[in-house]
Amino acid sequence: MRACVSKSEIRGKVLAPPSKSMAHRMLIGAGLSNGTSIIKGISGSEDVKATLDCLEALGAKCEFEGDVVKVTGTDIMNIPEDAELKCRESGSTLRFFIPLCLLSGKNVTLTGSEYLFSRPLSVYEEICRRQGVGYDLSGAKLKVCGRLQSGDFRIKGNISSQFITGLLYALPLLDKDSTITLIPPVESLSYINLTVQALKVFGVEVKWQDERTIYIKGNQRYEAVEATVEGDYSNAAFFEAMNYLGSEVEVLGLDPESLQGDKVYEKHFPSLAKGMPTINISDCPDLGPVLFAVAAAKHGAVFTGTRRLRLKECDRAEAMSQELSKFGVAVSVKEDSVVVYPHDFHAPQEIISGHNDHRIVMAMAVLMTLTGGEIEGAEAVRKSMPDFFEKLISVGAEVTLYDA
Repeated sequence: MRACVSKSEIRGKVLAPPSKSMAHRMLIGAGLSNGTSIIKGISGSEDVKATLDCLEALGAKCEFEGDVVKVTGTDIMNIPEDAELKCRESGSTLRFFIPLCLLSGKNVTLTGSEYLFSRPLSVYEEICRRQGVGYDLSGAKLKVCGRLQSGDFRIKGNISSQFITGLLYALPLLDKDSTITLIPPVESLSYINLTVQALKVFGVEVKWQDERTIYIKGNQRYEAVEATVEGDYSNAAFFEAMNYLGSEVEVLGLDPESLQGDKVYEKHFPSLAKGMPTINISDCPDLGPVLFAVAAAKHGAVFTGTRRLRLKECDRAEAMSQELSKFGVAVSVKEDSVVVYPHDFHAPQEIISGHNDHRIVMAMAVLMTLTGGEIEGAEAVRKSMPDFFEKLISVGAEVTLYDA
């Protein structure tokens, strides 16, 4: 699908989409609970659908109506034999579910796109090897068999927090206590704290013993609840960004006390508007594309802590460099830094590629409200915000969607 975005005057109010990060966490907590939970504020994004599919494959029952999901939990220790979990392209789903698949001792297969399985899984592979658990990764299919054991886990703090989250969901269900020690430097700490917050909603307690060690008491149980997913700062950022590009957009439905790390855009956007700042995004890598876009249209910026951008849906640093060059903007990409030089910002003379990445597509669409342009692969927004273009149109953007 292509999106043709015309130069537009953007004014209006828009409701922030529900947090995809919290939706995953709340749905999994519900799926592990004894009883039926009601989770409100769920969007039909592809990633969330992947998590619902996986819960059902493990024996949970999920009824999705409107933005509400009724989840009847499963006995994770007694899942169907030879269960197959279809993770689609969701890295969160894959990494959150692998430890849960290691609780029953049964054969479980996790599948997904080839690109999904090209992303790192070595943390779990090493745990399985050390504990003598079956782990067979072949192409876009992972087969596991065996029981995860409680204990002391030492994990590098600069890898994806999704590994920590996966363990935090599984370890409380084991008979004995465990600890997770993060080896410095620690990145994406805010996502770990979101997990701790979500677990507490379901009556599961994990505690920070110190700034690097999490204590997980064993033999806990998840309790069914009724809860609402909070608004998403990472996707709201695309609409907030337009306020620094001459538009007037009020984003509704965000919790000012949220623990979401991407809330930090409230600090970064003003600094981009004033000059050419240096911004470390190691704790908020999902903001990378939209921050690069605003920098391109303003005064440029130096971004550090960008190493993990190459491990997302695409190599986001290289993808943004390629696409911003079509706007006349030079971008220097190094091992752990990106510099954006807005030398001659202008309307793109070529069709923009979305690189099969929802955040690339949305960042490019934001810039095109200034310049106009056309994006190929615009359907990638379905991964996290299926109604992105509808929301953009609601605040005044002129957008035409068509099949290429």
